[in-house]
Amino acid sequence: MTRIVAGRFGGRSLQVPPKGTRPTSDRVREAIFSRLDHLDVLDGARVLDLYAGSGALGLEAASRGAAEVVLVDANRRAADVARRNVATLGLQREVRVVADAAERFAAGAAPAGGTAGRGFDVVFLDPPYDLADDALTTVLAHLAAPGVLAAGAVVVVERSTRSPEPAWPAGLAAFARKDYGETAVHYAEPEPEPESEPAADVAAEGDEAGSAG
Repeated sequence: MTRIVAGRFGGRSLQVPPKGTRPTSDRVREAIFSRLDHLDVLDGARVLDLYAGSGALGLEAASRGAAEVVLVDANRRAADVARRNVATLGLQREVRVVADAAERFAAGAAPAGGTAGRGFDVVFLDPPYDLADDALTTVLAHLAAPGVLAAGAVVVVERSTRSPEPAWPAGLAAFARKDYGETAVHYAEPEPEPESEPAADVAAEGDEAGSAG
């Protein structure tokens, strides 16, 4: 059984797909959200949950104060279960379920840039452990595109401890990893924009040269 750990729906049970998904354990979910609470990124956040399965991660975020959540899963049965969980919790206004491949959805997120130009504040990726590393890299590269993530966003990736570190694309920088049994949780954030060098004051230099002599 999967349940909401804390927040306004704490303790509520969630349906899970009969097969084809690997729900994040309550212990790991609690640890993830403890860190996100510490980082103060959940209240009023826009959240994207890729490979959502039952939607447990995104719904936990909604329970803890996220304002808008998008649950994405290519498996239509999983998406139907997620929709039932959303309806049971009465979160149809805050949570949207999309039956689509994570790569395709992430690729289309860049032009939208979020509501009123605002990117996602938190992104969860909990793909099947057998997902090819290059496929995960492609999704991460789409997320790193301008406009997809808000400033100060956090990207959370769950992988097997036997899998290599995600290949973080330019624009995303890892800042933590924590292992829980067979599960490794990786955290990354947008890299800051490089500061441009101040332009030389050509006119002032010309004035100085003209006054010399």
